[in-house]
Amino acid sequence: MKKIYSYLLLAMGVLSMGILSMTFISCSNDDLISTASADDDPRIIDPVFPDRENGKLATFAEFYRDSKLSMTLTVTPADYTTCEWFLDDVKVAEGKTIEKEMEAGTYDLKIVATTTAGKSTSREGLVKVKPLDGDPTVTTKSFERIVAPGNVATLYGTNLTKVMAVVIDGQQVTDIELETTDDGQKLQYLVPETIKDGTYRISLIDNEGKRYGADLVTVSSKALVTAGASRANANAAWTLTGINLDKVTSITVDDQTVTDFISQNSDEIVLTCPALAEGEHKVTGKTKDGSELTFYTANGIANYETVTISSERTLWEGHHYVSWDKPDGDPNKTFNLIGMDVFAKLKAGSILKVYYSTEPSAEYHQMQLMTDWWTLLPGTQKMDVNGNGSYTYTLTQEALDLIQAQSGFQLGGHGFYVDRVTVQ
Repeated sequence: MKKIYSYLLLAMGVLSMGILSMTFISCSNDDLISTASADDDPRIIDPVFPDRENGKLATFAEFYRDSKLSMTLTVTPADYTTCEWFLDDVKVAEGKTIEKEMEAGTYDLKIVATTTAGKSTSREGLVKVKPLDGDPTVTTKSFERIVAPGNVATLYGTNLTKVMAVVIDGQQVTDIELETTDDGQKLQYLVPETIKDGTYRISLIDNEGKRYGADLVTVSSKALVTAGASRANANAAWTLTGINLDKVTSITVDDQTVTDFISQNSDEIVLTCPALAEGEHKVTGKTKDGSELTFYTANGIANYETVTISSERTLWEGHHYVSWDKPDGDPNKTFNLIGMDVFAKLKAGSILKVYYSTEPSAEYHQMQLMTDWWTLLPGTQKMDVNGNGSYTYTLTQEALDLIQAQSGFQLGGHGFYVDRVTVQ
């Protein structure tokens, strides 16, 4: 009897396996997609886009410029869905496939799937197209990608001696000038006066007419302070840098308004900071046409900034990316923008403070204080950093002597920006 029962269980198991197998074979994903109705909600099933990282778009695809953006979508309901492809909000293709050559740079890719019933869904991510060896390439050093019509703008990078022209908004600019410095190559170009405010992808042209990507610039005709407004010393010279600053007529801190500037041009205003107590104060400004002066802040562009009055003296301020993964000669391989002559005037016991912020997309974040010979300053080590913060270091006579003996001061590491360096 036990034997018969065992055979019965075996037969039932085999039958169950057969049913499961038949069910799997007869009901594939393709069948489910193609048999969905026009009233179903659309879905982009494949490829899968990564989630945002700290609120920012994550990298979806990465390839060299001699390849293509090549992709086929799987969507449902397949028979009732159309797809549109956008790069930087510009429609570049329709349908479920794309084959597109792209210049080097970082692009915002967005795919929108819409059904015949008017229902839609979308996916979004970054596409990074890498240059080939020997290509003219650019990097972002600070705020040089915010430019003004009719003014000279700057690009930093490598192999820029090949560049004969810059293209922006379809206009080819041949009024360019190249300079090679200790930090790398600097190319200056004249932004066309007729260009309207907006964000544009620019290209570099060599003497054979080949185009190379140079990423995005933002054109603004408004007076905008990009650096210097967040820190100042009472009764001392205060330098604000930005674009269109020759349009500014006044700077107000709390209830004290300054209209007489030490110096002023389109890129810089120097004024005497009002006599204020240490702490935080509100800064605003007015321009010649009566509009508000704008400020580039951590939360975007605003009509005011908060300045901290302190006894710290700023040695450098900006937004300089650092990565030792960059090739030799790239200005962003290290931070070395404070000259030896500055450190020669400092005394032992002075407190050096480095303000930094980290790049969310970097795989790790490390920083080290060193000389130009990559020797760590006495008492320091390679350290992990995260978010926005600061690092304080007391300069000893040994450290100051080492900086002079080994060609200067540097910050090295990966995945962070130097925003400000002060001494107290």
